[in-house]
Amino acid sequence: MSAESAVPSLPVSERAVVLLIGAVQFVNILDFVMVMPLGPDFAKGLGIASSHIGTIGGSYTAAASVAGLAGGYFLDRFDRRKALAVCMLGLVAATAAGGLATGLSTLLLARVCAGLFGGPATALSMSIIADLIPVERRGRALGAVMASFSVASVLGVPLALKVAEVGGWRLPFFVVAALGFVVAAAAVFLLPPVRGHLGANGSAARAVSVRALLGRADMQLSYLMTAVVMMSAFIVIPNISAYLQQNLGYPRDRLWIIYFAGGIVSFITLRLTGPLVDRHGSFRVGTVGVVLAAVTTFVAFVSYPAWLPIPLLFMGFMLAMGVRNVAYNTLTSRVPDNPVRARFMSLQSATQHMASAVGAFLSSKLLVDLPDGTLGGIDTIAWVSIGLSVGVPPMLWVVEQRVRSREQARALAVPPAQGLAVPLSPEANP
Repeated sequence: MSAESAVPSLPVSERAVVLLIGAVQFVNILDFVMVMPLGPDFAKGLGIASSHIGTIGGSYTAAASVAGLAGGYFLDRFDRRKALAVCMLGLVAATAAGGLATGLSTLLLARVCAGLFGGPATALSMSIIADLIPVERRGRALGAVMASFSVASVLGVPLALKVAEVGGWRLPFFVVAALGFVVAAAAVFLLPPVRGHLGANGSAARAVSVRALLGRADMQLSYLMTAVVMMSAFIVIPNISAYLQQNLGYPRDRLWIIYFAGGIVSFITLRLTGPLVDRHGSFRVGTVGVVLAAVTTFVAFVSYPAWLPIPLLFMGFMLAMGVRNVAYNTLTSRVPDNPVRARFMSLQSATQHMASAVGAFLSSKLLVDLPDGTLGGIDTIAWVSIGLSVGVPPMLWVVEQRVRSREQARALAVPPAQGLAVPLSPEANP
């Protein structure tokens, strides 16, 4: 008897799966994005130099990258639901530990632990969506899940800052940990078992080694595409706030309007782009996103016209990022075969975190503080970002052609009724 047939056939709503995974991602992302805005608060409370705030934020990314690499060796050996529950409980404990920190070393340790569990949780979340949602609706589902980033940015961060004002910098860590515990419990009890990638004895994931996985040309190209997308974004994104204030003179007390408006646009874009990818393919939609990103990056950082409202420009930038990201994420979710999906996603998560760190580090090397208080080199990082983006459409096209050929060959060779651990009810799509 196969692993799939051993699982009770309980109807599961696709909408419920998307909402649960979206909640997991919301907690995971909020745990990461709230730390930097809270930096001055906990630096003052723990007597930490402000120059170390970046190190604290980077410790999470570095740990998540290492965890992604390590997770590639074993994540596909387990029921994805159980593995996700373990990662979420580890993230909850690490987040709570951050609220109990007594100094730089203990806070760094807590953030490293959070990254070690948060990185694999992201890979598992995307794997569950890819396993349980059919290809024809997967773009919409991934767009909905990715919208959790916008929700965390628009609602989560302002609420975390307000909670810190009321109860001190430690309270947001405890609140997010409590929320994470509730979400983890919901995932355990409401998500279906996800064991379709396992063989009868649970050993299917061992059949393909990481070396063999990385030996496939389409996977190599997929990881390269992921690295280019993330580098092109994070060579610019960390410097937006400083650029707006120091170079364009945007008021600090109105900065929240920029991020709030950008988050709203990003949320809407992610919801609308998924169905477009399902209908027109990742190459076409992704190319539109790349062109929009190049145009908005040029206008914003190379040749900004004084008559153009800054919030409107930032909203355009976030729209472009959202379109491009949904397109490439949907495509990469189709690259791995079911038995190695979590392994692939874990390595992709590691690639994303590494590329983000490289992009941020490169921007710090290219930018300089000028005597007049502005940032020099902004146009340079903009051109680097645009140059990297130019390479994305060709990779989208090649990967999409390879994936379609493989899917067509599989459809001709295998009856189309296999793959899900639990059947999903068709009336409740995301």
